[in-house]
Amino acid sequence: MEPKVIRSDEQYQAYLAEIHALMERMPAPGTPDADALELLSVLVEAFENQRFPVEMPDPIDAITFRMEEQGLRQADLVPYFGTRSRVSEVLARKRPLTVQMIRALSVGLGISAETLVGANVIESETSKKDDVDWSRFPVKEMVARGWLRKFASKATGSTEELVKGFISSTGLQFGAAAFRRGISGDAYSPSTKHALYAWLARVIQRGRERKDQLGEFDPSMFSTSFLRELAQLSWSEHGPLLAVEFLERRGIAVVVESHLKGTLLDGAALKDNDGTPIIGLTLRFDRLDSFWFTLLHEVAHIWKHVDRDETFLDNLDTTPDDKRELEANRLAKEALIPRVSWKRSDAYLSPSPESIEKLSRELRIHPAIIAGRLRKESENYKIFNELVGYNEVRKHFNLTASAEV
Repeated sequence: MEPKVIRSDEQYQAYLAEIHALMERMPAPGTPDADALELLSVLVEAFENQRFPVEMPDPIDAITFRMEEQGLRQADLVPYFGTRSRVSEVLARKRPLTVQMIRALSVGLGISAETLVGANVIESETSKKDDVDWSRFPVKEMVARGWLRKFASKATGSTEELVKGFISSTGLQFGAAAFRRGISGDAYSPSTKHALYAWLARVIQRGRERKDQLGEFDPSMFSTSFLRELAQLSWSEHGPLLAVEFLERRGIAVVVESHLKGTLLDGAALKDNDGTPIIGLTLRFDRLDSFWFTLLHEVAHIWKHVDRDETFLDNLDTTPDDKRELEANRLAKEALIPRVSWKRSDAYLSPSPESIEKLSRELRIHPAIIAGRLRKESENYKIFNELVGYNEVRKHFNLTASAEV
């Protein structure tokens, strides 16, 4: 048999049979049979690589395989992911791997970065595949809000191009490459991710529009006193507007944008590509107590947790297990009502409109914040309805009740 490049399955099968026969003879190195065996093996391997390419392992399958191989539990992966909840979300495919996670896992577990990035990401980055279902974006609602107006002239008319232009204008990598901006926070869910990304893109867009009005951002300004000073602006009748001005003078853009239907979103904290901090507020609940806690929570994220690759999308009705969410909650609560003052106050020991008003004057914060704290801690949301500041926030930002879903 004169070896040739394999062109057919019949030739492939014949070469396999010849290789098997040669191997049974166990030829000595340097003999004609040994040379024939080597040449046939090369030809067969080349054919198999072309005809039966090996697929790149799935990133999550690769991680779970290494866990089984090394006897690791999910808790053992916390150093690579940051928190237990993040480990669970990634392994359940509810959260993409970030660049930081990929680097840590590659070094710590010895899994190649190429495997962790995944074949689907490589295909996306080389324009071989576009796996984003653009029809799942809430286009009708986006159009109704005027979000897509300036992109309409650039698109040829297809919904896909319209939404692509909107998303890409903000630098978001959506779909397979979304790991470049990780999403944290309890507002995220796979079923609402398209709406959340659309809202996030809009917030980034509007945040950029405000950059000319921002002061210089200096991260060293953050402290518990800074948060406390912000909280005490609630004492004013125009507190929400004063808070926005306070933050923007210090280089933090604040965007008020109602949430999209189906999303349980209260606020967001992120940094734009140039490092500009942006806080997004939905005012999902038009109440003063909700506004002030959400705002302080997001400022705490900017101070402690946000980098350029991560965004926090928060539903503050939930009970978090992420230590960063717990820390943001703690800092917000302490800034609004210091723990020492709270535990000794008549408002805590004997709640009443009078004791709430008294503590409000002492701390120079709005009574709604104290009433909201009592409702939250008692889990009784029927008490002090008249004190939490219903319909007292949106009016400052020219939003109407129809924006609430």
